[in-house]
Amino acid sequence: MKKILLFIGLLLPWFLSSLLPVDYNYYKTLTLPFFAPPNIFYIIAWSLTYIFITISTYQVITKYNSKDIPKKYKNTLIINYIFNQSFQLVFFIFKNNFLGFISCLGTFISLLFLRKETKLLNKKSNKYLIPYLLLSIFATILSLSIYLLNL
Repeated sequence: MKKILLFIGLLLPWFLSSLLPVDYNYYKTLTLPFFAPPNIFYIIAWSLTYIFITISTYQVITKYNSKDIPKKYKNTLIINYIFNQSFQLVFFIFKNNFLGFISCLGTFISLLFLRKETKLLNKKSNKYLIPYLLLSIFATILSLSIYLLNL
Protein backbone atom coordinates (compact mmCIF):
# COMPACT_ATOMS: atom_id res chain seq x y z
CA MET A 1 0.00 0.00 0.00
CA LYS A 2 2.90 2.33 0.79
CA LYS A 3 4.29 1.86 -2.75
CA ILE A 4 0.91 2.64 -4.32
CA LEU A 5 0.56 5.82 -2.26
CA LEU A 6 4.09 6.87 -3.23
CA PHE A 7 3.30 6.31 -6.91
CA ILE A 8 0.06 8.29 -6.68
CA GLY A 9 1.87 11.03 -4.76
CA LEU A 10 4.40 11.29 -7.57
CA LEU A 11 1.75 11.19 -10.31
CA LEU A 12 -0.81 13.71 -9.07
CA PRO A 13 1.37 16.84 -9.23
CA TRP A 14 1.79 16.35 -12.98
CA PHE A 15 -1.94 16.91 -13.40
CA LEU A 16 -2.07 20.12 -11.32
CA SER A 17 -2.04 22.47 -14.29
CA SER A 18 -5.10 20.70 -15.69
CA LEU A 19 -7.05 22.11 -12.73
CA LEU A 20 -6.51 25.68 -13.93
CA PRO A 21 -9.58 27.29 -15.48
CA VAL A 22 -8.44 27.72 -19.05
CA ASP A 23 -10.05 29.22 -22.13
CA TYR A 24 -9.93 26.36 -24.64
CA ASN A 25 -11.83 28.52 -27.13
CA TYR A 26 -8.65 30.58 -27.44
CA TYR A 27 -6.96 27.61 -29.13
CA LYS A 28 -9.82 27.42 -31.65
CA THR A 29 -9.31 31.08 -32.63
CA LEU A 30 -5.68 30.53 -33.59
CA THR A 31 -4.32 29.73 -37.01
CA LEU A 32 -2.99 26.21 -36.58
CA PRO A 33 -0.46 24.30 -38.69
CA PHE A 34 -1.69 21.40 -40.79
CA PHE A 35 -0.17 18.88 -38.36
CA ALA A 36 -2.04 20.13 -35.28
CA PRO A 37 -3.81 17.10 -33.80
CA PRO A 38 -7.37 17.05 -32.43
CA ASN A 39 -7.83 18.06 -28.78
CA ILE A 40 -8.36 14.47 -27.60
CA PHE A 41 -4.77 13.72 -28.64
CA TYR A 42 -3.42 16.05 -25.96
CA ILE A 43 -5.52 14.50 -23.20
CA ILE A 44 -4.44 10.98 -24.05
CA ALA A 45 -0.81 11.72 -24.93
CA TRP A 46 -0.05 13.88 -21.90
CA SER A 47 -1.87 11.56 -19.49
CA LEU A 48 0.18 8.59 -20.69
CA THR A 49 3.34 10.67 -20.65
CA TYR A 50 2.74 11.73 -17.05
CA ILE A 51 2.32 8.07 -16.10
CA PHE A 52 5.64 7.22 -17.80
CA ILE A 53 7.40 10.14 -16.07
CA THR A 54 6.03 8.89 -12.76
CA ILE A 55 7.23 5.34 -13.43
CA SER A 56 10.70 6.68 -14.19
CA THR A 57 10.78 8.88 -11.09
CA TYR A 58 9.35 6.10 -8.92
CA GLN A 59 12.07 3.69 -10.06
CA VAL A 60 14.80 6.19 -9.23
CA ILE A 61 13.31 7.07 -5.84
CA THR A 62 12.76 3.45 -4.79
CA LYS A 63 16.24 2.39 -5.89
CA TYR A 64 17.95 4.90 -3.59
CA ASN A 65 17.44 6.33 -0.13
CA SER A 66 16.16 9.90 -0.45
CA LYS A 67 19.46 11.21 0.94
CA ASP A 68 21.39 9.30 -1.73
CA ILE A 69 19.52 10.77 -4.69
CA PRO A 70 21.80 13.44 -6.16
CA LYS A 71 20.68 17.03 -5.75
CA LYS A 72 21.37 17.56 -9.45
CA TYR A 73 18.67 14.97 -10.34
CA LYS A 74 16.17 16.53 -7.95
CA ASN A 75 16.84 20.06 -9.22
CA THR A 76 16.62 19.00 -12.86
CA LEU A 77 13.32 17.20 -12.21
CA ILE A 78 11.91 20.29 -10.48
CA ILE A 79 13.02 22.62 -13.27
CA ASN A 80 11.48 20.32 -15.87
CA TYR A 81 8.28 20.11 -13.85
CA ILE A 82 8.03 23.91 -13.60
CA PHE A 83 8.50 24.38 -17.36
CA ASN A 84 6.01 21.60 -18.08
CA GLN A 85 3.35 22.98 -15.78
CA SER A 86 3.82 26.58 -16.89
CA PHE A 87 2.46 25.95 -20.39
CA GLN A 88 -1.22 25.89 -19.40
CA LEU A 89 -0.77 29.15 -17.51
CA VAL A 90 1.12 31.15 -20.12
CA PHE A 91 -0.64 29.80 -23.21
CA PHE A 92 -4.26 29.41 -22.16
CA ILE A 93 -4.61 31.95 -19.35
CA PHE A 94 -2.14 34.67 -20.37
CA LYS A 95 -2.80 33.84 -24.05
CA ASN A 96 0.83 34.40 -24.89
CA ASN A 97 1.96 32.23 -27.79
CA PHE A 98 5.60 33.24 -27.44
CA LEU A 99 5.76 32.29 -23.76
CA GLY A 100 3.97 29.05 -24.66
CA PHE A 101 6.80 28.31 -27.06
CA ILE A 102 9.40 29.21 -24.41
CA SER A 103 7.64 26.90 -21.95
CA CYS A 104 7.77 24.04 -24.47
CA LEU A 105 11.38 24.74 -25.34
CA GLY A 106 12.32 24.90 -21.66
CA THR A 107 10.53 21.60 -21.08
CA PHE A 108 12.43 20.01 -23.94
CA ILE A 109 15.85 21.34 -22.92
CA SER A 110 15.41 20.51 -19.24
CA LEU A 111 14.19 17.05 -20.27
CA LEU A 112 17.48 16.44 -22.07
CA PHE A 113 19.27 17.14 -18.80
CA LEU A 114 16.75 15.05 -16.85
CA ARG A 115 17.35 12.08 -19.16
CA LYS A 116 21.11 12.44 -18.62
CA GLU A 117 20.70 12.53 -14.84
CA THR A 118 18.19 9.66 -14.87
CA LYS A 119 20.47 7.50 -17.02
CA LEU A 120 23.27 7.91 -14.47
CA LEU A 121 20.98 6.65 -11.72
CA ASN A 122 18.89 4.01 -13.46
CA LYS A 123 19.22 3.16 -17.17
CA LYS A 124 15.94 1.23 -17.19
CA SER A 125 13.92 4.15 -15.83
CA ASN A 126 15.49 6.45 -18.43
CA LYS A 127 13.67 4.50 -21.16
CA TYR A 128 10.33 5.59 -19.71
CA LEU A 129 11.24 9.17 -20.58
CA ILE A 130 11.43 8.45 -24.33
CA PRO A 131 7.69 9.11 -24.94
CA TYR A 132 8.09 12.38 -23.01
CA LEU A 133 11.02 13.31 -25.23
CA LEU A 134 9.07 12.60 -28.42
CA LEU A 135 5.99 14.48 -27.22
CA SER A 136 8.14 17.36 -26.02
CA ILE A 137 9.81 17.66 -29.43
CA PHE A 138 6.41 17.63 -31.12
CA ALA A 139 4.98 20.19 -28.66
CA THR A 140 7.95 22.51 -29.19
CA ILE A 141 7.62 22.39 -32.98
CA LEU A 142 3.85 22.84 -32.75
CA SER A 143 4.08 25.78 -30.36
CA LEU A 144 6.73 27.48 -32.50
CA SER A 145 4.52 27.00 -35.55
CA ILE A 146 1.51 28.43 -33.74
CA TYR A 147 3.55 31.41 -32.58
CA LEU A 148 4.84 32.12 -36.10
CA LEU A 149 1.45 31.62 -37.78
CA ASN A 150 -0.21 34.04 -35.37
CA LEU A 151 2.25 36.94 -35.31
